[in-house]
Amino acid sequence: MRLRDKINEDVKEAMKAKDAKKRDALRLLMSAFKQIEVDERKELSDEDVIKIIQQQIKRRDDAAEQYKNAGREELMQNELDEIAYYQTYLPAQLSDDELVLVLKEIIAKVGALSIKDIGKVMGAASKELSGKADGKRINECAKNLLG
Repeated sequence: MRLRDKINEDVKEAMKAKDAKKRDALRLLMSAFKQIEVDERKELSDEDVIKIIQQQIKRRDDAAEQYKNAGREELMQNELDEIAYYQTYLPAQLSDDELVLVLKEIIAKVGALSIKDIGKVMGAASKELSGKADGKRINECAKNLLG
């Protein structure tokens, strides 16, 4: 079953269970998919769906941070709840130890020697670790290994 179909089924399940919070969060996600399909005139693959989910999580995370800084705990919690719903559809994230091992291989493969080569490492790592680790985590770990 395609990831998008799974999310659509989960919307129906949330409606049956009268879970309005989950239903609304997943509907927002489905509307983001539809918007991309209309704008780019293409059918989304599972990789595209994962990228969109990651973008939505990042937006929710940024919003939650702003709500936290403004002292709006209830709105921050809403954003964090949506993130939790969305993360269930992402592939399993790499642990810190696994991320270090993969990055060491990538650094050796591209021949990076110093922090000046971070661009080469990030280019290769972004492709290889897409969906498995957040870009910010990859960047911080790569800087630690190269620095």
